[in-house]
Amino acid sequence: MPVKIALVGRPNVGKSTLFNRLVGKRLALVDDTPGVTRDRREGEATLGDLSFTVIDTPGLEEAPEAALEGRMRKQTDAAVAEAALCLFLIDARAGVTALDTTFASLLRESGKPVVILANKAEGSAGEAGFYDAYSLGLGEPIAISAEHGEGMGELYTVLEPFLAEAEEDDLEADDEEVAWDNPLKPLRVAIIGRPNAGKSTLVNRLIGEERLLTGPEAGITRDSISVEWTWRGKDRDWPVKLFDTAGMRRKSRVQSKLEKLSVADALRAIKFSEVTVLLLDAEHPFDKQDLQIADLALREGRALVIGVNKWDLIEDKDAKVRELREMAARLLPQAPGLPIVTLSALTGGGIRRLMPAVVQVYIDWNARVKTPELNEWLHEAVGRHAPPAVSGQRIKIRYIAQTKTRPPTFVAQCTRAEDLPAAYKRYLINGIREAFDIKAVPVRLILKKPDNPYAKDKS
Repeated sequence: MPVKIALVGRPNVGKSTLFNRLVGKRLALVDDTPGVTRDRREGEATLGDLSFTVIDTPGLEEAPEAALEGRMRKQTDAAVAEAALCLFLIDARAGVTALDTTFASLLRESGKPVVILANKAEGSAGEAGFYDAYSLGLGEPIAISAEHGEGMGELYTVLEPFLAEAEEDDLEADDEEVAWDNPLKPLRVAIIGRPNAGKSTLVNRLIGEERLLTGPEAGITRDSISVEWTWRGKDRDWPVKLFDTAGMRRKSRVQSKLEKLSVADALRAIKFSEVTVLLLDAEHPFDKQDLQIADLALREGRALVIGVNKWDLIEDKDAKVRELREMAARLLPQAPGLPIVTLSALTGGGIRRLMPAVVQVYIDWNARVKTPELNEWLHEAVGRHAPPAVSGQRIKIRYIAQTKTRPPTFVAQCTRAEDLPAAYKRYLINGIREAFDIKAVPVRLILKKPDNPYAKDKS
């Protein structure tokens, strides 16, 4: 396993900026607003020829445990506990603050090796703060600029011997263990929905630990956080990568730059996922924003599962289930047969039904239909209901084949393809769904004008 290194420090000292530089991607949200990061995030980092896992953490603040800042502090404590080394960042331009001194003492008490980084040290403005960092008693500081990439050579020099020693320890430990090799890539599942739908609580309940920050406040999650997990299915184990995303409000209500960044991060998680779980509030299901989020996921070609949370608050459950199914069929006709899983992320009720539904739509998303079977179906479908004539001329559909999966995509050769009515195209798509049992995933049908074998070669 790669060595884990945690980035710690008070808010707004540049931890997420350094995280993005080390992983080589803009994974973590960065903004001038203090306290942007609220959950710990892991990424595979490289520095020269060094490879390790880096953990971005919330800013360290003194606050009661029950407060949001106190719960964020627990995320940092967990990161320090599992890390082999801590990089303690201070703001060289602001100098050492009382909060820096307090948390330097806490890091010493943790017993973990600590390297102090004086960030924002570009130019002469950070010179005084760099020398001030010696007063923390954590050894010689390293002057860096995470934003501009300065000081990375010095950081490499410090990390190289530490990582080399840690890797030797890992090799000795691995000799005693049986290697486990699973050829399957993790199933990427994004949990999406409006703010305060219970997405982070659901992820915590699925993996069986308080990995993500939760609470009664709406909009706690800002970054899209990925969590690796193994679901033990009936037939085999499934490696899963869960993406907890920020709640998405109506576009007109999103005003702040930070919230816009959070929503953009959630949209990237949807595009990166394979299955999306749209989490609804059982008391207010299929809100206009819910439908827009569902439509977005389907237009991106993702398989979709509807999770109805807070089911423990519903009294007449049978009537509510009938209502939910009717609403889904009426409001989301582009994905008939969507699985609807009622659950309570808080109590755990119904949770066991979620992953089987996810796996089933994932299988449908990868469905492949043999060409002879497709064309036999097409012949019957056209025979039952022929394409309408346009301007007195018949439209002929002669051949169909599946060109790709994820989602299932079909190409049909069709004369006057541009004139085929949308209603008839829907008839064909629904026919494919029904004939080959492809539900709850987008099905794409591309109409292509057949090549003219008598056309002269103009080359």
